[in-house]
Amino acid sequence: MDLINTQWMSNRMDKPAPTPAHQGQFERTVDLDHHDSVRNHVHQRVSSEVERLQRRIEVLRLTQAPHVAFMISSYQRMIDQKKGFLQNWDLSDRSMS
Repeated sequence: MDLINTQWMSNRMDKPAPTPAHQGQFERTVDLDHHDSVRNHVHQRVSSEVERLQRRIEVLRLTQAPHVAFMISSYQRMIDQKKGFLQNWDLSDRSMS
């Protein structure tokens, strides 16, 4: 059975992927970071991730588990990275500071 699956996969990987008929007709570049809907979506998503991490930290502070300080530190680094991402892309808001 393994031999059959391996042969099938190698045959599939050897063949180039089919290209759409319209691929060579025109090329359009889209800067997604300039579209407000994408910017809003990214801002909402990253902001909610930051809020979730902050709630996890609050719960961990009330817990007497081993390695709590390490976990809190890791979550705080993640929060800082996400806030930095928002700042770099001019997506940060005052409520997250």
